[in-house]
Amino acid sequence: MSQFKQSSMSVIVFAAALLVPALATADEKSDAALYAKVDAIFADYALDQHVPGLVYGIVTDGKLTYVRGLGVQDLESKRPVTPDSLFRIASMTKAFTALTVLKLRDDGKLRLDELAERYIPEIKDWKYPTEDSPRIRVRDLLNHTAGLVTDDPWGDRQTPLSEPAFTQLLRTGVPFSNAPGMKMEYSNLGYAMLGRIISNVSGQPFAETISATLMRPLNMTSTGFFADAAPRERRAQGYHWADNAWTVEPTMGHGAFGAMGGVQTSAVDYAKWVAYLLSAWPPRDGAAAGPVKRATVRELAQGSNFPGLRLRFGQTGPDSCRQASAYGMGLIVAADCELGLTLSHGGGYPGYGSHVLLLPEQGVGIFAFTNRSYSGSSAPVWDAAIALSKGGFLKRRATPVSRDLATAYGVAGMIYQQGDVGSVANQLAMNFLMDRDVAGWRRDLAKLKTTVGNCDTDAPVSAISALAGNFVWRCEHGRVEGNVLLTPTSPPRIQTLLLQQKIQ
Repeated sequence: MSQFKQSSMSVIVFAAALLVPALATADEKSDAALYAKVDAIFADYALDQHVPGLVYGIVTDGKLTYVRGLGVQDLESKRPVTPDSLFRIASMTKAFTALTVLKLRDDGKLRLDELAERYIPEIKDWKYPTEDSPRIRVRDLLNHTAGLVTDDPWGDRQTPLSEPAFTQLLRTGVPFSNAPGMKMEYSNLGYAMLGRIISNVSGQPFAETISATLMRPLNMTSTGFFADAAPRERRAQGYHWADNAWTVEPTMGHGAFGAMGGVQTSAVDYAKWVAYLLSAWPPRDGAAAGPVKRATVRELAQGSNFPGLRLRFGQTGPDSCRQASAYGMGLIVAADCELGLTLSHGGGYPGYGSHVLLLPEQGVGIFAFTNRSYSGSSAPVWDAAIALSKGGFLKRRATPVSRDLATAYGVAGMIYQQGDVGSVANQLAMNFLMDRDVAGWRRDLAKLKTTVGNCDTDAPVSAISALAGNFVWRCEHGRVEGNVLLTPTSPPRIQTLLLQQKIQ
């Protein structure tokens, strides 16, 4: 294999939406300043990690709003990285595989809680680690809870394994790390098995089924499993960095393990995938615009009951509160104290590294691809998200106020104005006056009103859900904060109402 020593290679840049118009609005100027911070984050990362080339993008409300390429696709031709450059995205493939399995479930062709051996006959005779071990279900493979051992980086090198050789591996059986269902342990083999399930259930090779189910309907015309078939001039060559030199990584062909990490794509194409996943949030009325139901897409965020605590990736991680995280289905789900709900996944591969971060509550996704072995770009992706958050770019989508909540909020305002709950008793749940009687409410309301005076009860209510909301009223001598919660009955009634003076 040829080697290329590091040199003073010029960095070639492609950018979209970089220039600020002469009469740019304040928002455009603010966004441009934030993009400049993101650029600096990725430029430093590329330099520090010896990355020949990378591309990163930001998807907002269904569009690729910012994309930039740094460096080169390959060190021989010096072709610059562009949004159309093709990269292997490794384990970010798993979300495609998982959603295809869920679509087959929707179509009645398999069940998640069925034993995997029903769809893979070769594993019926597997020897489990204990006599009381449950047998592997399809769901266990999706959630990495099948008891299989973590197999990075062995699994990556199995990508070109032939289907007959994979069949023999399955027939021979494998050792278990744990009894199934006991813990989450990341398994590329498990996702290769899902690829076999897709093939057996659909009657077509998994690559064709995944492409027909997801990639072609989303017009991802440059995305697929056969890297060698793509035009050479568009493909980013993968490199390994060691001993202060780059070594070319040979391109691995398509094979039986492709379902766990074989996809090749471009930033332009992958942005369509990110936009599609994000479009599943929030739940709403109306027909689905994509190939799979929105509710099914949201299942990718559902994991097994094995949550853990982890530090946020990137420079802010050590100083931030820890995330509660679990593996969903092809995506890692984590609750972040600043970013809210996050869905993410990395991709480490010989010659490539990648990462994607989805923020469903804000409708924003950030991703990056590189052409250096295992240069997982999680740190700059998460640092970019924090930079965008602190700059005000990320805005939480408001939960719509339902008719029932709006009605109950109007009743709450009436209660305060009248200083009594007696006249609205028909809007109260049966527990309401049992928990605090009418006389008690009159005293509490009178005391609060003496302190803060009359209030503007027409201020908007902020929905927590269709049956709960928070609000703040501006009053003559201060503010009142409150919460209203409705019952699980038809029609809903007010089960609790909180009104108290807001203290800074």
